[in-house]
Amino acid sequence: MNNFIDYKNAVADYINQINFNKNPKELYEPIGYIANLGGKRLRPLLTLFAAEVFGAAPNEAIHAAVAIELFHNFSLIHDDIMDDAPLRRGEKTVHEKWNLNTGILSGDAMLILAYQYFENYEPAIFKDLAKLFSKTALEVCEGQQLDINFETRNNVSIPEYIKMIDYKTAVLVGAALEMGAIVAKTTPSNKEAIYNFGRHLGIAFQLQDDYLDAFGETATFGKQIGGDILENKKTYLYLKTLENASEEDKKELVKWYATKENSQEKIDSVKQLFIKTNATGDMQLLIEEYTQKALQQLETLEIAYHFKEELKEFAVSLMSRTV
Repeated sequence: MNNFIDYKNAVADYINQINFNKNPKELYEPIGYIANLGGKRLRPLLTLFAAEVFGAAPNEAIHAAVAIELFHNFSLIHDDIMDDAPLRRGEKTVHEKWNLNTGILSGDAMLILAYQYFENYEPAIFKDLAKLFSKTALEVCEGQQLDINFETRNNVSIPEYIKMIDYKTAVLVGAALEMGAIVAKTTPSNKEAIYNFGRHLGIAFQLQDDYLDAFGETATFGKQIGGDILENKKTYLYLKTLENASEEDKKELVKWYATKENSQEKIDSVKQLFIKTNATGDMQLLIEEYTQKALQQLETLEIAYHFKEELKEFAVSLMSRTV
């Protein structure tokens, strides 16, 4: 797994060299701020790794990797505005540090900057990268809108929730891997399999993220614990609790989610219901199920055995992460 650290460092070094000291500074300072907050940088390191897996030098995919990271950060700026989130990676969110208008405009500029990085590739690769990127970006927006829609619906199903996190999160993980495959000019079947590997892994990743939102630690997770509960988000934990709960517990959960109360009591009470109904246990089983679906895709890849083992090790490590 040491090469993953190298990939992450390569992305960090490249981003650190980007000149965000431009005018108007009110536009570029927030971009540089969130771009340099760090984070897991999961998606760009997967782009570099996929390029190497399929026979290219990782640095050949650095521009695609940076594009993915800039797009991801653009989406975080806007997500934080919509969620009115105070923290991102343990620091103030862009709209809290500056203001709403700056967050919106800097986010927009970040999206445009992401597209520009594909201009570093030859026309055929540029076309394939841009086509995948545009498809994925639109799906991410669709997923975000579904997430917003769920806030005012009382009949959200678990399959609908899985579709939402697939679009909002998982497709970008799949695209990150496929972009590395595109740069390496591998076969269509390899591109499809690595994309599906990433997509299933992305669903498992987001489910784990939702779990950590309720049961993680702010110091390691980097976000406010219980934020989804305070925002009355209908996550898998909420939906599974409704499905498993007694009538009495169901009424209590619905009562809490009908309030705008921002209290620790609300967070603690809802978490107790998640545990009492074993929604937490069911969620861990589902995370494992999607991780196994991802691992099945590795069997179809035409790559070296040691790369398959590294991808497997990486997938399994995400199941037990705390950050």
